Amino acid sequence: MTAIALRRRAFAVPGWCRLLYLDYRRYRAQGRGRLETVFLTQGFWASTVYRVCRALIQAAPPGIAQTLAKTLAATLQKVMEILTGIAIPRTCDIGGGLYIPRFGGVILSHGPIGAHVTIEHCVTVGSLTKDGERGYPTIGDRVHIGAQSIIVGKITIGDDAVISPGSFVTRSVPPRAVVAGNPAKVISHEGSFELIVYDGMEDDPRRRAALAPSELQSRPHSPEPSSRP
Repeated sequence: MTAIALRRRAFAVPGWCRLLYLDYRRYRAQGRGRLETVFLTQGFWASTVYRVCRALIQAAPPGIAQTLAKTLAATLQKVMEILTGIAIPRTCDIGGGLYIPRFGGVILSHGPIGAHVTIEHCVTVGSLTKDGERGYPTIGDRVHIGAQSIIVGKITIGDDAVISPGSFVTRSVPPRAVVAGNPAKVISHEGSFELIVYDGMEDDPRRRAALAPSELQSRPHSPEPSSRP
């Protein structure tokens, strides 16, 4: 490894910092001020503690150092749960741009969550044991989860899906689907494109690819030229 490469590696921004910055930018993209986001937004506090604790444990060497790191992380996360009512286990793998606009009653499981996901208040994403196997939901990118929703079991919520407020979801949800009810059922395929806002979304190739079918359907069909003389 060259000296330049070593220097770049030494000054590289840690991955958890980049993810936390994306979380911060979600709040800013929604119109919140800098000071409001940092000092008055409980959802961002919970994201910060989650990112820091996860990075702390991953960086600690095995043995007593990692044991101490886990103890400190558990203490910090418990304090954050008491202050915000938001429980994010450090074992959960969450992409950048997590947005929790309101505090209280947010309980997440150990399953992965994609990038630029919005989770409203009073949401439970939990495990479910079926046929002796315990499973956790997998949440895709750019998913909007409405207030008072419950998502349980070994299921997948596809990219750009919307879980409407009060939904009880026990089956996988296709990409772009909007579900509602108890049990949740698909009511449309309009997706979360009008609900999820983040920096650079207009140029995001994955979002544009997912949005393409909607644009094609919305285009007016030009009449075919007549073959009559």
